[in-house]
Amino acid sequence: MVSVIRRRSIIAVAASAPAWPMMARAQGKTGSAVYPVAVPTYEVQFVAQEKGYFKDEGYDFKLIQGGSGVKTREILASRQGDFAIADILHVLQLNKNGRPTRALNTLDQRAPGVRFAVRKDLYDQGIDTVQKAASFKRPDGRRAIFGVSSLGGTSHLWSHYFMEKMDLADKVTWVQTGNVETMLGALKTKQVDVLSSAISVTTEAERNGWGKVIYSPSDAKVWNGVIGGPVPVNVNFCLTQTIEKEPEKVQAFTNAVWRAQCWIKANSPDNILGTIERFVGSTSKDANLLEIGELKDVADWNGLITPESYARGEKVWYSELTGIKQPIKLEDAVADKFLKAAHAKYPA
Repeated sequence: MVSVIRRRSIIAVAASAPAWPMMARAQGKTGSAVYPVAVPTYEVQFVAQEKGYFKDEGYDFKLIQGGSGVKTREILASRQGDFAIADILHVLQLNKNGRPTRALNTLDQRAPGVRFAVRKDLYDQGIDTVQKAASFKRPDGRRAIFGVSSLGGTSHLWSHYFMEKMDLADKVTWVQTGNVETMLGALKTKQVDVLSSAISVTTEAERNGWGKVIYSPSDAKVWNGVIGGPVPVNVNFCLTQTIEKEPEKVQAFTNAVWRAQCWIKANSPDNILGTIERFVGSTSKDANLLEIGELKDVADWNGLITPESYARGEKVWYSELTGIKQPIKLEDAVADKFLKAAHAKYPA
């Protein structure tokens, strides 16, 4: 099991905690939220922490870095975290595996973390499309290696689906590359031939001369051409057991992340980065600003998961790749009453 709390995050959270959270701890009003990796994609939790929204709602929350979407899911399932943020696929996987779980809100309507960057040396050799990259053979004759943060995570799910629509998904080898540093390291050292990740990571690869973006499924024209419209992608979620036993905590968390989403909508990328910077220090300022801008472009500012958007995602979620064969009903995957209450208390 990965170390679930980064040391610098513990120090930073502790250093920023005034007397009020100590009172909250004394009253037992504590909680935790897990995010996969240190990129702006998960900014809503970072903003809720830094702007004091969790504290406003009466709770002292700690944020835990999971290391990937899959590990984030495992941490939540083992009750080492109360809430998590990741692709809605993880909600469905937990339900499939007998751990009833509900999404509380969606953050985006297109996947923000799907950009393919090919090794720069290969790009310079003329491998400048995903089709050419998929047909590339390594010196030992093996198929091209495509890296994603985690097998079964957001980047893998959506990258695989877009490749599948081009009849290319089974012509490459998919590997897990982990967190930001190891993702970039895998591309730099040529352990992978293509890396699919968030714009902050692929931009960092370009800035350092390690890679070149050749395909961007997150772009609206590409996405809509293949997917057909909005789909809930990243969501905040928790176990149904938490909803049943601690509804007050669920409402407090949902209020805080809803307020964070409203604040993000109203602020510039520069202001947002200034607020979350300590959480995303592994990539450059320019790369982070690009990702924050993209997040605004793909954002779902209402946060409610509609039957139409949920149905649109089913063609991606239920496949051989995910192992989920039996569709999960909307009402078994989503609990939107907390977000509706947050909307009423904090109108956008």
